[in-house]
Amino acid sequence: MIYISHLDLMRLLTRAARRADLPVCLTQGFNPRLKISLKRALKLGVASDNEEGEIVLAEKIEDNELLGRLCAVMPKGIEVQRINLAEEKK
Repeated sequence: MIYISHLDLMRLLTRAARRADLPVCLTQGFNPRLKISLKRALKLGVASDNEEGEIVLAEKIEDNELLGRLCAVMPKGIEVQRINLAEEKK
């Protein structure tokens, strides 16, 4: 999976969240999108063992359930290793 671009990875995460039926919050505006972001974009062809991202959920889900649902829909080569649940930002 080193030849997947940042935009392709974002599309992959969006599809995975929808397939896992996660209650992801939507952005406001004319063209709402799922609130999913990655901390940094990797260059094409660069491998990584640990990338951080953020998914904003509309309702609370247990971390084990969330991890299981995401792992079940991820393609070969992409693995969710850990989930840290954060409290809602106000």
